[in-house]
Amino acid sequence: MIIKEGIFYAKILLFGEYSIMCDSMALTVPYTHFKGELSFINEDKYTDLAFAEESNRSLREFLVWLQRMEAKGELMVGLNLEAMAADVDAGLYFESSIPQGYGVGSSGALVASIYERYAVQRIRHSDQLSTEEFAQLKKIFARMESFFHGVSSGMDPLNSYMRNPLLIKPDHHIVPVGIPRDFSKNGGIFLINTGKSGKTGPLVSLFFDNCKQDAFMKLVKEEMIPLTNKSIEAILSGDIREFFKNLKSLSHFLITHLKPMVPEAFVEVWKKGMNTGTYYLKLCGSGGGGFLLGFAEDLDKAQKLLLTQNVEIIPVSRFH
Repeated sequence: MIIKEGIFYAKILLFGEYSIMCDSMALTVPYTHFKGELSFINEDKYTDLAFAEESNRSLREFLVWLQRMEAKGELMVGLNLEAMAADVDAGLYFESSIPQGYGVGSSGALVASIYERYAVQRIRHSDQLSTEEFAQLKKIFARMESFFHGVSSGMDPLNSYMRNPLLIKPDHHIVPVGIPRDFSKNGGIFLINTGKSGKTGPLVSLFFDNCKQDAFMKLVKEEMIPLTNKSIEAILSGDIREFFKNLKSLSHFLITHLKPMVPEAFVEVWKKGMNTGTYYLKLCGSGGGGFLLGFAEDLDKAQKLLLTQNVEIIPVSRFH
């Protein structure tokens, strides 16, 4: 992919939602269908003025928070906040087509853009970053994005900033990876629009509260994390049989133990895919709304079955 400075893409966390917070592997990819960039109101651009003004107000709130964190010595990165303040006063906003609350990294792209423009000694995106540089970027982004979600892994802004598929290992070692294109002749990845946005903060808090219960934490460690890791290993190695076997079990785990994160109107749609083996759904981000993420061995067959349930899909990638 050609890297365009200043433009930041949405992301899709293929695997690792929630479990990454408990040290599972994770696999995230840039989704170039949606993107955003910093701009200025009335800068010879045709945009929604109300959207731009609201974005400018949000950036001002973010700026105040960044200034507070800097004063406390908790920012973890040197940012030129004086320059950012001047730009916000001049009408800075984030021109973005990334839907908010849909699990595809709208705040991550914004954080990446702020870091690129205002970091005093920024770590530049490169395929040759060291383990330490990846880890440092992830920590910086986690702190910055916590303004939006309360808790952040830092992966959304990292993926948007790097613009490459990234594998996060249990030891937090992050490496750029490639996903085999000839994984399945007719299969693919798709999104389902639930028609409403989700709220990340409350759902993340719910997950952490559940993790305080020994029985739930045992399930996460003994089932959710191994299934997540095995699914990632299988898709990266191109083992389609092993991939869909683990994916089916992971999908069943999510609908059983993280059901509050699945919009009620899509519970039966989710189960229909599992029961027929035509497609398997996962959360896309924190859930509660936004997009659902789907995988199918035969994308056309999955699309036909979903249409019988009045559900349209958005194809993301075909496996050939």
